[in-house]
Amino acid sequence: MGIPSGMRDMWVNNRRNALLIPSPYEDEIQHKALRAKTCTQEGARQGFKAACIWGAVSAVPTLAAVRTIPWAKANLNYTAQALMISAASIAAYFITADKTILECARKNAQLQQALSRQQ
Repeated sequence: MGIPSGMRDMWVNNRRNALLIPSPYEDEIQHKALRAKTCTQEGARQGFKAACIWGAVSAVPTLAAVRTIPWAKANLNYTAQALMISAASIAAYFITADKTILECARKNAQLQQALSRQQ
């Protein structure tokens, strides 16, 4: 189900050949989209780094506690240990990614304000 290939090709060719009047704001919109994509990618990168670090940081005391503390040895199975470690990693990822994206968006907003004042 979908558009037959002949109609799709005809529609695409008509769109390419149509006289398009470029909007003066088109470049600005594309630039904003590029900055937003860059912010998102940077947030994901920083979040991944934080998740790796906090996964290792939380794994050491969790595994040490399960080996040495009698209550933990009796009550925390492998699933509980994995959940504790992954919870720290997931939280670190989302907190760091959110902070990074918001910081980048704030910088972009300040840049946009400065550019609008110059004009």
